Amino acid sequence: MYLKDSKNGDLVEIIDLGGLFDPFVADVSGRYHAGEEMQDTQSFTKQALIFPSGEALPRCWVDANYKQ
Repeated sequence: MYLKDSKNGDLVEIIDLGGLFDPFVADVSGRYHAGEEMQDTQSFTKQALIFPSGEALPRCWVDANYKQ
């Protein structure tokens, strides 16, 4: 799945989808999708990621208390 880094606008390929959907996990592993060579994997804060369309991530992915 590809998301966008809200700080610089670059696409990020998310490697850890389970962590992305888990509201108790604050950081996910991924890599920038730029250039011709595969980039190194790094940790991204979910708060800094958005969908490529500009929409925020669903609250149930980032907030463990989303039902309240």
